[in-house]
Amino acid sequence: MVTRSTFVRGIAAAAAALLAVSWLPTTAWADDASWTVRTASNDFGKSRTSFSYAVEPGGSIDDELVVANHGKQPIELAIYAADGYTTTNGQLDLLTKDQQSTGIGAWVKPSVERVTIAPDKEQAVAFRVAVPTNASPGDYVGGIVTSLSSEGASGISVDRRLGIRIGLRVGGALAPELAVDGVQVSWGGWLNPLASGDATISYTLHNNGNTVLAAQSSALVNGPFGWFASPPVTATAPPKLLPGESWTQTVQVPGVLAGFVVFATVSAVPLVIDASGSTSPLAPVTASGSTMALPVFPLLALVLVVGAVLLTIWLRRRAKAAQDARIEAAVRDALAGTGTAVASPASADEDEVEVH
Repeated sequence: MVTRSTFVRGIAAAAAALLAVSWLPTTAWADDASWTVRTASNDFGKSRTSFSYAVEPGGSIDDELVVANHGKQPIELAIYAADGYTTTNGQLDLLTKDQQSTGIGAWVKPSVERVTIAPDKEQAVAFRVAVPTNASPGDYVGGIVTSLSSEGASGISVDRRLGIRIGLRVGGALAPELAVDGVQVSWGGWLNPLASGDATISYTLHNNGNTVLAAQSSALVNGPFGWFASPPVTATAPPKLLPGESWTQTVQVPGVLAGFVVFATVSAVPLVIDASGSTSPLAPVTASGSTMALPVFPLLALVLVVGAVLLTIWLRRRAKAAQDARIEAAVRDALAGTGTAVASPASADEDEVEVH
């Protein structure tokens, strides 16, 4: 487990470009480097792929790094330790020497800061891991680095680094904790006449504990009242998360039917990693989110049907109102004509002829 990174610094301004960690065999050999590094064979083991320790607060451990020069000229290397972190592409990398380390980089001290190695020779470099008495329990990850600085064209300084991973577990109460939040759901069936589409679910895993964690996560979707439920879809395994780190996952669920609302539920199982590399699952953690799922074509068809029905009702009512108006006018005219042709009866107030 080896890290290799290269960064270039200009004369006027310092700029650093870190390459991702390469998980190589015990011996680290850069493509453009003339030296290799490996773990020493001692009481801790032979052919180790990395350095791994368990130390109580206030304790210390001594070990060695072996550096070999395969070139034809003597080589002078700087040696230092640095904290590790997970890059955006999921690889482990190390802080540069000018960046402040608070764990491995601060607690691991090489016996020398620089070493010169003759051609075709190798040299063991001792280092000590000294854990402070007030160190918090849990996992720490970093590496011990060999660095060669050289000046290239146009005054550019090139720094080539080779190192080996250091994993440290400080004794005390372990408190693994994984959280999942920020669930966002999108649905891609808006223009599908068959009213189905892919649902994309994104969410973030947070290692809030003090141990390195792996995780297995999955997502499932359904409509209202649990309708149109899909089988769970397993996400690609995230990188091992160091304490305090986060990682965003994306899962795509195909063929999700439109149910006006799509609900997504994410389940993540934390996996605690022990010194041997085996994992132990913990209780799953869950989170949920939702989004609208209204297909355009079926919705437009529904709007057109409803519009046609409403227009038909309106036209019929309008025709009926016009017909009623014509009938009423005809009746009125007929009544008016009858009133002019028939004499009105005599009024009770008119004089009557009295017969004696």
